[in-house]
Amino acid sequence: MILYRIPLLILAMGLVYLFIAPSEPLIFSLFFKLIPMVLILLYAFQQSPRRKSVTQWLVMIGIVFCMVGDATIHWFMIGLSAFLVGHLFYMTGFFKKWQFSLARFLTIFPIAGYGIIMALQLTQAIGQDGNGHLMMPVVIYISVISVMAFSAIMTGNKWAAIGSILFLISDSILSWNMFLSPVPFADSLIMTTYYGAQFLIAHSLFTIEGSNNRLVW
Repeated sequence: MILYRIPLLILAMGLVYLFIAPSEPLIFSLFFKLIPMVLILLYAFQQSPRRKSVTQWLVMIGIVFCMVGDATIHWFMIGLSAFLVGHLFYMTGFFKKWQFSLARFLTIFPIAGYGIIMALQLTQAIGQDGNGHLMMPVVIYISVISVMAFSAIMTGNKWAAIGSILFLISDSILSWNMFLSPVPFADSLIMTTYYGAQFLIAHSLFTIEGSNNRLVW
């Protein structure tokens, strides 16, 4: 039971933020929003050994920057920049654990296709709304998170791979809802996939140095 205590706390506090905590005042909402991420960071620290590898440190630093992004996303460019830096840390850590597989390498094509389609859709919508100054930052962010997902897949670690894909899904829902058209239950979908992504990335630190829990392809 002790093994599952923090994951259960993460789940419970995530549900509190989504369905119980008030959205106003903002500082109160942010407090509850960040509690699951603090627990995920603690879980990441516990999941990695006492003598942590460079990859494990890089991923934990990435989680910290994502927490900053959580706290500042209402100021869009600040939050976007913090998440961008977080993905760069994730990417660097994951590329250090590159395990080549042709099947995994070929995922570069659907990931690139996703990035191109999202970039085209979003830049068109952003331009029409008169927010041209956001076009380049958004394109850069899409490029970086796409490469991050590819780097996670190339580790061969299933938890890192699934977590990175959930991150893509979460950010896709967020950006579609923000710039293109309303998505039903957007807030719940964004945060459940986001918390799930961060939890699985943290969970990957237990096995990313070994051969367990690797993708079979």
